[in-house]
Amino acid sequence: MADGSQGRLIAQDQAAADAAREVRAEAPARPVSVTKAKEAAAEAKAAKGLPAHASRQVKAGKDFHEFNVDVWITNFNSVEFGFWRRDRNKAKSRQFTSDMDIFAEVIENGERTGLLGYREELWKKKTGMDKRLVFKLFNETLNWRATMDLMLARSLQLTFGAKGTPVIAFSANLNDHEFMVYIERSAHKYPLLPENWSFTILEDGVPQFYRLRRDFFDLAGDYTLYNQQNEQIGRITGRLLSFGKWRGRIKREHADKRLVMVLQLFCGMIAFNRGCRKHIAALTRDVQSGAIKPKIEKQEADLYLNPRRVR
Repeated sequence: MADGSQGRLIAQDQAAADAAREVRAEAPARPVSVTKAKEAAAEAKAAKGLPAHASRQVKAGKDFHEFNVDVWITNFNSVEFGFWRRDRNKAKSRQFTSDMDIFAEVIENGERTGLLGYREELWKKKTGMDKRLVFKLFNETLNWRATMDLMLARSLQLTFGAKGTPVIAFSANLNDHEFMVYIERSAHKYPLLPENWSFTILEDGVPQFYRLRRDFFDLAGDYTLYNQQNEQIGRITGRLLSFGKWRGRIKREHADKRLVMVLQLFCGMIAFNRGCRKHIAALTRDVQSGAIKPKIEKQEADLYLNPRRVR
């Protein structure tokens, strides 16, 4: 038994060492001069009188920034398949938990720039108030970029207010943004009419409001993105005969990288949309009937903390 345990420890140490070598191998691809180049570019834009957020805009084509989110059908992929591959991934990022399942990739300009994963155990093996949807966006080398959580308490509150119509709420934590982004399905939903989602990106006390409306005639998960002036600034288009693939397009002048990340997370959520609605509807019925006692996990409770509380 001791020999077996020692063997596993040696193998895990070897996996961590492999991960360290991979990270060191990637280091030359990101020289220190890149930071100076970014600073110089920001100064040049400031000198030309460009808006402050222009330095955070994502590279785009002539008129639109485009990306694809492709959901994998199987787990046989280069990211997770292989001997001790999961241990190497965990060694690369603390955000890559033991139950993390990478299920989709993000393609921009023909290259993989991101990976989407979700906590499989929380979603597939838990029940009741313990069942939550948590998925994360990583870059191509599995460095964490964003997390999106299904807010059970908030979703139940909105569903009770909508008299049982399931209203889903998510919170998104972006890696370089000090404010949370809350993405919510509208409670104003009549039968057979398309759903609407809304979210706000707050920057220096100035909010930017956005709305995603599903198409009236839609079979593949198509949404139109509107800004606070009700202007169409982007689209999410699914593929009818290949469910699990979405194409995002955002007008170049609006393609801030934070907005792009939110839309990429939203594309990953579309695959779970129906399951989330069923889960929240069932929880609402169980709470109303007294079948379960509502409670939330600490991870979600932390998202509701009062920032001005006495510590």
